Amino acid sequence: LSYRELENGNIEIGVHIADVTHYVKPGTAIDSEAYEQSTSVYLVDRVDPMLPEVLSNELCSLRPNEDSLTFSAVFEFDKKFNIKSRWFGKTIIHSDRRFTYEEAQEILENRKGEYAKELTTMNNIAKKLRKERYKNGSIDFNTDEVQFKLDEKGKPIGLYVKERKDAHLLVEDFMLLANKEVAKFIKNKGKQKEIPFVYRVHDLPDPDKLLDFAAFAKEFGVKLKLDTPRQVAASFTELSKRAEEDEVLKILIPLALRTMAKAIYTTDDIGHYGLGFEDYTHFTSPIRRYADVLVHRILEKNLTQTYRMNKADLEAKCVHISEQERKAIGAERESVKYKQVEYISEYIGQEFDGVITGFIEKGMFVELLDSLVEGMVEFKTIGQFFVLDESKLKVTAKKSGKVIKIGDKVRVKVKSTDLVRRRVDFILAEDNEE
Repeated sequence: LSYRELENGNIEIGVHIADVTHYVKPGTAIDSEAYEQSTSVYLVDRVDPMLPEVLSNELCSLRPNEDSLTFSAVFEFDKKFNIKSRWFGKTIIHSDRRFTYEEAQEILENRKGEYAKELTTMNNIAKKLRKERYKNGSIDFNTDEVQFKLDEKGKPIGLYVKERKDAHLLVEDFMLLANKEVAKFIKNKGKQKEIPFVYRVHDLPDPDKLLDFAAFAKEFGVKLKLDTPRQVAASFTELSKRAEEDEVLKILIPLALRTMAKAIYTTDDIGHYGLGFEDYTHFTSPIRRYADVLVHRILEKNLTQTYRMNKADLEAKCVHISEQERKAIGAERESVKYKQVEYISEYIGQEFDGVITGFIEKGMFVELLDSLVEGMVEFKTIGQFFVLDESKLKVTAKKSGKVIKIGDKVRVKVKSTDLVRRRVDFILAEDNEE
């Protein structure tokens, strides 16, 4: 990110992205390999990069005190932080300073330190962008992300939940802005005759799943408004805020997420529901996503002329990269699960507090509160029959009539683990209420 105060009193913020397409040309072996993989894969203990390391870690790495080739989106903001103009183009930047998120956060909190004025102003602009986004129907599901402390052999020795602070959100908001504005630029340029493009789209939630979820949320005293897509978005954002204050409501967040469509790449611009954007793309991470490489190429050609790729060919590429992304997300989740099972294997026989996260015919899933490790308590270990509700959100004990629902707290003992199947089995601890 760059910051400059202009003579007219306005502020110029630049979002500068490594110019990957300067090095990765269509038809080369590097390009076809990158397309095939389509995304870097981030496992807990390693990264499988989309591009060779000589590119990702050296040539395309934006290091301080060096000239770097970049593709930039530059925005001019007035004193009230409204966007007055935007510019896209190939640039050379010379970075003055690289901050870690922690360093930037400390400066934002203390309002003093290197580039404190610039960082604070950028943070204020980011907050305004965020506020506008929420007003336009953007949803913020503040989901817990597990991070691991590994020993030198890659074995997990600690777990913690990653915090999202202002420094993270500041960068995120400027990236969202660049992505949105690039998509808008291409869309507007193709008003008369469409310019085929790689859009990042997110469809409306599934209405049936929404109704089920709303009925369940009601049992927690949460009333969702479902009349319009925007009301749904506002209800979800409100729920997310309340869940930060109230532990019990946290359980509703993953269930709310399950009502959502999956975001994909496509040439048909239906908008991005979750972000509340009419047009959206991925421009800011070409080192780790092939979608962004395609976006850079199409954008660059359309800065000086009107360039149209074959829409069917581009759509086929979108289908492939969406599928590769789906596989990568699956692998990343399995990697986290594997490390969680490896971690909890050291605690067999020990008791932990947990919360019920789901049910199947033969048992209930419980997530431990401190480590977010999920495991199964089979009903046969409890010694009574349970009837699963149609919504799969609660069960009723046949004999006693007791209702157990998602979100209920339980104390469990780690019974066994299976690393190969990435499975953890719990039994209820003795000091649970019957």
